[in-house]
Amino acid sequence: MKKKWSNKWKSSIQPRKQRKYIYNLPLHLAKKRLRSILSKDLRKKHKIRNILLKQGDKVKIMRGDNKGKIGKVTKISYVRNFIHIENIEHIKKDGNKVPLKLKASNLMVLELNLDDKKRKLGLEKK
Repeated sequence: MKKKWSNKWKSSIQPRKQRKYIYNLPLHLAKKRLRSILSKDLRKKHKIRNILLKQGDKVKIMRGDNKGKIGKVTKISYVRNFIHIENIEHIKKDGNKVPLKLKASNLMVLELNLDDKKRKLGLEKK
């Protein structure tokens, strides 16, 4: 691989180059991929369609085997682009429970965690 990352890879239609683009994203761009849509009532209240997820946000799973389940965000990984939700676990063959890794695009925010002052101010401005 000649380059670590290039913005031109985004324009390719080849799946291998799309994967390469996502896997090698710099953190300031990878963070932007962790946005989820808001529920209809939050959309009307804050006048925005999606928001960057934070720990403590209450979310609903929209896709997959756990569709419809609700929980709070417990961990966010910007490097690997996944989210853990409390009480959403995968049972391994040996019986151990492991938190299920979910993508932000498969979630809907039902309730925002407004403990962060900057986040609260940003929502009030709009």
